[in-house]
Amino acid sequence: MKPDWDKLMDAFAGSSTQLIADVDCTAEGKPLCDANEVRGYPTIKWGDPSALEDYQGARSYDALKKFADENLKPMCSPSNIDLCDDDKKAEIKKLQEMSSEELAKAIETEEKKLADAEEEFKAEVQKLQEKYQSLSDEKDQKVAAVKAAGLGLMKAVKSSAPKGSDEL
Repeated sequence: MKPDWDKLMDAFAGSSTQLIADVDCTAEGKPLCDANEVRGYPTIKWGDPSALEDYQGARSYDALKKFADENLKPMCSPSNIDLCDDDKKAEIKKLQEMSSEELAKAIETEEKKLADAEEEFKAEVQKLQEKYQSLSDEKDQKVAAVKAAGLGLMKAVKSSAPKGSDEL
């Protein structure tokens, strides 16, 4: 992926509105990576610098370039309010009118919803893993019981039987 990413960075190098960059999360870039919740490598983030999103698409040069061309452009945001439709402008205005404490509480509430969803997902996956392990153990016990009942011996007797014609 690195050669394709470097090629993409070169393609957008002169842009005044788009930034394609890489960060070494194991060195000086670690604080930036931590602040943007980078947990695995390589991770691709995109969007408003204050609210980056995870990129989930293909990682070939052509796919990345197509995505960048279609999505990496000035977007509706508080700093680009002129790009917003009336509904989004009203939503931004409402949020801007909130006190710092109210906005922080609203953000905390929404982040808790995300954390709760992640926690619920992990708990359900754990249940699935436990069910899988239980089913696997049951199957292993049944296989062992069949073998203990003499399946191997039956197969050995069958294969050692004289090979003749059953015709009369």
